[in-house]
Order: sequence, then C-alpha cells, then structure tokens
Amino acid sequence: MANKLVELVYWRHVRRTGVVFTGLVISLASVFQLSVITVLSHICLGAMCITFPLRLYYKLLELLRWNPGVHPFESYLENDSSLTDKDTVMLVEEVVLLIAFAITEIKRLLFIENMIDSIKFVILLYLLTYVGVLTNGLTLVITAVIALFSIPLLYKKQKLRIRRMVRAVKNFGKRIKTMVLGLIESVRPSPAPEPAAKPGLAASAAQAAAPAAKQKAKTK
Repeated sequence: MANKLVELVYWRHVRRTGVVFTGLVISLASVFQLSVITVLSHICLGAMCITFPLRLYYKLLELLRWNPGVHPFESYLENDSSLTDKDTVMLVEEVVLLIAFAITEIKRLLFIENMIDSIKFVILLYLLTYVGVLTNGLTLVITAVIALFSIPLLYKKQKLRIRRMVRAVKNFGKRIKTMVLGLIESVRPSPAPEPAAKPGLAASAAQAAAPAAKQKAKTK
C-alpha cells in the first residue's frame, strides 16, 4: 500500500496518477455543491455508463462468435485487492497505535504536563480559529491533496535549488539565534563580586592557624 502511494505521489505512472489526482480534485470540488452520497452515486453511475455498454458489446460479439468469450475487464477482476489475515492484523494494530498515540498526546497537552508544549498547542488552536473563519475543512482537504501531488514532484525537479534555499534559511536562522543570544548576554547583569574579608577577621584567622602549624611541626 505504501509503495503504491509513493508511486502515485511521485508520478511514476503519469496516466494513473493523472486519473487519480483529477478524480480526487473533481470529487472534492463537487462536494461543495452536492452531498457526499450524491457525489459517490453519480461517480458510480458514470463508471457503469461506460462499463455496462462495453460488457454488452463484448457479450454480443461472443454470441455472434466474433469473440472467444474474453471479458473486457478480466484483468481488473483477477487483480486480488483483498487483505490477508496478517495484513489485516497489521493494519488494525497500526490504526490502534495511532489512535492511542493521539489520545495520549492530547491528554498530555490538555492537562499541561509540559508548560512549553501546552503553550504551543494553545497558540496553534488560536490560529486555527482564524483559519476556520477564513475557510472550511473541505477547502483544506483539497489544498492538502493538491500539495500532496505537487510538492514531491516539485522537489524532485528542483532538488538542488530547494536544498540551497533550505541551507540559506538555516544559516539565517543560526545568525539570528547568535545575535539574540549575544543581546541577551550583553543585557544580562554581571554577577556581584564576592565581599572582601575584613582585616581584623583575616588577622585573627592567621593567629589561630599559627599555633596549629607549630603543633604539627613538633609532632613530626
């Protein structure tokens, strides 16, 4: 499944990817005007308007003995797209793990396990409120589909230029970080010097240490 998705995204089979991409965009755009059930019904009816006459045509050729009984969609019917028990178990495990991870992360952010992560989450939610006012979820899905099929192809064709731009952005970010750290260090107050010992206390300490030194020398 993952390999097929990668082949579609990177346009390794141009005709197949074009059909899938065009169908997805047209279907999602149609949902703006019609309900999902209506769109799916019309898509299936449109497909059967092509497959049904073609099947009747081949059946007629078979009755006239001009066709040796070849099914026009035999390759599609023989293609086994069912999941084995092992694949089903692996898919269910991945879905369950993904749901459990999402629930754990949301619980961690909502109940403020880490203050910085929760603040980032609050900022993201606040920005999403503005996104929700400007657009709806269906527009975001269409944009995501277009980006999914466009960005990998763009990166594949402009790989060197994009890497240069990313490297320049990283260097600029490092310079800004160094500048900010330098400003923080210059503004930060210097640590207070340690108070000097009073002369009287120093003299008394020296006098107290002198007899102890003499006693050690005698014992030796």
